Amino acid sequence: MKKLLEQILAWFAKKIVKKYQPKVVGITGSIGKTSAKEAIFAVLDSAFDTRKNIKNYNNEIGVPLTIIGMESGGRSFLGWLRVFSKAISLLMTKDNNYPEVLVLEMGADKPGDIGYLVDIAPCSVGVLTRVSSTHLEEFKTVENVAKEKQKIVSHLDKKSFSILNSDDPLVMKMAKKTQSEIVTYGHGEEAMVRSLDFTELGEGWNITGIKFKIQYEGSTVPVFLPGVVGKHQINSALIAAAVGMSLGMNLIKISEGLKNYTAPLGRMHLVEGANETLIIDDTYNSSPAAAEAAVIALEKLQIGNVSRKVVIMGDMLELGDFNDKEHLELGKIIAKSNIDILIAVGDNRELIASGAKKAGLDEQNIYTFENSKLAKDKINDIIKQHDLILAKGSQGSRMERVVKELMKDQEKAKDLLVRQSEKWLRS
Repeated sequence: MKKLLEQILAWFAKKIVKKYQPKVVGITGSIGKTSAKEAIFAVLDSAFDTRKNIKNYNNEIGVPLTIIGMESGGRSFLGWLRVFSKAISLLMTKDNNYPEVLVLEMGADKPGDIGYLVDIAPCSVGVLTRVSSTHLEEFKTVENVAKEKQKIVSHLDKKSFSILNSDDPLVMKMAKKTQSEIVTYGHGEEAMVRSLDFTELGEGWNITGIKFKIQYEGSTVPVFLPGVVGKHQINSALIAAAVGMSLGMNLIKISEGLKNYTAPLGRMHLVEGANETLIIDDTYNSSPAAAEAAVIALEKLQIGNVSRKVVIMGDMLELGDFNDKEHLELGKIIAKSNIDILIAVGDNRELIASGAKKAGLDEQNIYTFENSKLAKDKINDIIKQHDLILAKGSQGSRMERVVKELMKDQEKAKDLLVRQSEKWLRS
């Protein structure tokens, strides 16, 4: 039934795209897709009638639903009847309010996923964030991940644009795989759209966000992203700027659009903790590259009156044969990043702890818990006043439970944390 549903949705979505001819901005990569989607939407929505993925709808069912403009029918026959009625209506009549631009995050859990999605919605702009060790149970190697991801640009024609990360060699190899015009972004001088003068703003415990400049063809504009930390958060804004300029916007208009950007929950969000602590909530998901970037951001963050820097790290999932190696390596990275306390959570806790110990972190400063439920019950016995805390882990680790336990205002959890729906809370 699921396969049949996918086929029906794909048929409707392809027909709708062909009829309305929206510009499609497709986004893929191992990390940073959702943040990039939100930044691109913030920029483009200031100049075009724009729609982005509904919720986290980035797969074979979610992308067609976004194109149709409806949420999932779930287990309701009537719900799906409404979806198909909307699709039929879009094809039978002319909806003058159909979006000019669709911003579509496209995920790939297995080989063939990106090819399937761009067949439904061929792109005018293809965005690649970064390629790293994700979903290796299915892909087996990073090279296979790259081969699938590159379909976001290899299907583009000469009138289209590829937005490529100049800081990622695997991504830059894809420049040879597309006929489209190429726009690169990054932090080095070789990037066409690049960042300058990165600063984390705030005084004492009051970190307000990050400030930097975007430079393109000799022009420079200032940008402020509120409520987040970490230099890697800049990439979303650079991507949005590259996409905006590809679609004819100027840098000033792009900077104004970025004022409306709000980083997705669970992505390096700052949350006030109890007992005068500060939490960097990065619990939405995890992978080796994303976990390393988060740890480096914690290491480099300099704010007043920090007692200790604490990493609460959950499992990184779907790594296949690379699982042990990547968790050991993450432990080493944590130990080498001037972290005071490591709290490892999940099935791979001993691997993370072992890597940290081998790299020199004192065993007395390492704690392990079998899962996030056990960790949250004991976490307040470990955390001290003025600790600066990073919490991260894959979705299955449910590290948001630990963050909720550490929050100053737990009643705000539904507004500030990921996976707070009734369905998630029951699981």
